[in-house]
Amino acid sequence: MSLDFISLESIEDLAQHYGYWVIFFGILLENIGIPLPGETVTLAGGFLAGSDQLNYWLVLGYAVLGAVIGGNIGYWVGRYGGWSLMLGVGRIFRVPESRLITMKNQFSENSTKAVFLGRFVALLRVFASPLAGIAEMPYPQFMLYNTLGAAAWASVMVTLSYFAGQFVPLEKVVALTGQFSVVVFVIVAAWIVIPLWLESRKVAQEAATAAIPEETPTNPQESGN
Repeated sequence: MSLDFISLESIEDLAQHYGYWVIFFGILLENIGIPLPGETVTLAGGFLAGSDQLNYWLVLGYAVLGAVIGGNIGYWVGRYGGWSLMLGVGRIFRVPESRLITMKNQFSENSTKAVFLGRFVALLRVFASPLAGIAEMPYPQFMLYNTLGAAAWASVMVTLSYFAGQFVPLEKVVALTGQFSVVVFVIVAAWIVIPLWLESRKVAQEAATAAIPEETPTNPQESGN
């Protein structure tokens, strides 16, 4: 689902040599809809900042900027490129069409949550912005949640790798982040699924209540006879 031939060592080497621009373009391209390891690039940047090879605030700023701009480009790519383009990208990077259809259906019902929290979920981080365009999510609404989500995601990733990188190697930081992403995925899924379940339960109860026939009131005169 990503370009697995780009090793962690190569990513760290690129970040050391080209610094902030690698972070910016790595996460920008991922948010456009290209399954690049943007999160790993960002983690490498935070890790290098923790060892004083890069500046923490610049790493954070470039990560946020790349995520925001990439998200906006991805939105308009989805808006004008449409579903066929999404399927084409999925085929190139071996993402099953059924998986994309599932994400599309879930996204349409929970667009704001998906744009904001989707950055913490690997595959959704790649396709959330194009899906927002395909679903014709209002652009001002997308811009708000895209910016807030980018700032929240970048702050967590860069800060986590910045502090953890002072005690453990980058490989361990990436592994820990993977475990953290699983936890976030469960939280996001619960946030989306539980309200839908409660709503469907409420609708079912209302339908059952409406199906119960009302009792015909007894006429007092008839009862007297």
